Parts: sequence; structure tokens; C-alpha cells
Amino acid sequence: MPAVTAENPLLLPRVSAIDGVFDHQDSHGGGGTITNGDTQWMTAGSGLLHIEAPPESLVMSGGLFHGLQLWVNLPAKDKMMAPKYQDIRGGSVQLLTSPDGGALIRVIAGELDGHQGPGATHTPITMIHATLAPGAELTLPWREDFNGLAYVLAGRGSVGTERRPVHLGQTAVFGAGSALTVRADEKQDAHTPDLEVVLLGGRPIREPMAHYGPFVMNTKAELQQAFEDFQKGRLGTVPAVHGMDAGGPRA
Repeated sequence: MPAVTAENPLLLPRVSAIDGVFDHQDSHGGGGTITNGDTQWMTAGSGLLHIEAPPESLVMSGGLFHGLQLWVNLPAKDKMMAPKYQDIRGGSVQLLTSPDGGALIRVIAGELDGHQGPGATHTPITMIHATLAPGAELTLPWREDFNGLAYVLAGRGSVGTERRPVHLGQTAVFGAGSALTVRADEKQDAHTPDLEVVLLGGRPIREPMAHYGPFVMNTKAELQQAFEDFQKGRLGTVPAVHGMDAGGPRA
């Protein structure tokens, strides 16, 4: 039975832009601008500095920005790998539909029933953005060694065969099983005509984790080393970008 909470998912930095524009620059040379349906997939690895924010023109004009940031913990053997940046355009994701056409499925990373998303991961992960029309139901095959989450970006619906109700801002945590089921309510709010949901999960790492601020490591000693690397400038510098302040570290 899925458990419904009001918390954002902390399983999984990755930024997906649902609406609006978002800029990114980092000390490893990664950077770019994403807009509707695009994703920035940044692997912090051994550590870097970065800036990510809506452009000044969007802020000054009062424009809309709607996006999602997720964090993925790396296994200990990959913690100090070289940083990497992936620019995933909305047109490059795998687009699928449910048999009745009531749901549009975007496979951003990982694999779904033989369909591979463009996001390269370092531990088995699947990330999907699904749009369900009012009354539509979607059941997806899911690896039994994966955990599973559903985060509601917009609209109202239910999850699981028990149809546990969920709405905007809630996360459903699924139990063991080989499928995830999500259903959109027949009636949606006027400003959110469909149910928008992110489905994600991965194989549990099951390793000790130590974190403080933006740093996630396996031991307290590694955290202290990360802070020392940051303080001594070993994470590099972020190129100057007009309208953007200095960014924070990630490790």
C-alpha cells in the first residue's frame, strides 16, 4: 500500500523545467539554458561550484517558472568521479502513450519496459514525467528491486490499486511490487486540466550516508575534507554570468 506524505522526494542535483526558462553555469565548464520540457542533469562527483536561476529578464517581467530539482546519491565507489553535465532537451526523451491514449509518458532517465531515456546514471534509476487526462489510469511495469515514488506536479488523482488520493505537492511512496498505478480524477481544477506526475525510483544503495549543507558523503571525515576542498578553492570558479550571483558548492 502506498504511503502518502506532504514532503518533497529527497531520493534523488537534477533540474527539469516544466514551464519557463532556467540558466546554469558550473566550474567544470557545464552550462546552458533550459526551457519547457528540458532537463539539466549534473553529476557533482568530486565537487564543483554552480549557479542555477531563472534569467533576470524572466524575474523582472514577473514571468512563470515551474520546475523540479531532484538529488541522486552516488555509491561510495563513484563519489569522487569527475563532474559531468548533461543537457537533455525535451525532444530527446522517449515519448510513450498508454494503450488508450489517455496518458503521455516521457522517459527522462533509466529504462521503462525496454524504452531507454537519454539521461545517463551511475546507479540504476528510472525517472518519468507523465501527463494523465481526467479519468485516465496508467499502470507501468516496475523493477521489483527498485523503490518507487510518485510526486504530483499538478492536479489531483490517486495511486495504487487501493486508489489512495494524492494532489499537488504530495509524494506517494510505493511498497514492493512489479507495477506502479496512477489515476487522474475525473474532475480537475480549472487552472490544471491534467494530472502531472513524476514517477521515479532506483535500486537502494544501502550505504552509510553523511550530509551537511550541500555536501553528501559516506563519512564525517569525508565531509570535513569536502569543506576543506571548498574553502581552499579546489572546486574551481564559476564563469561570470550577467545577472547571476556566485553559486554554491555541490559534492
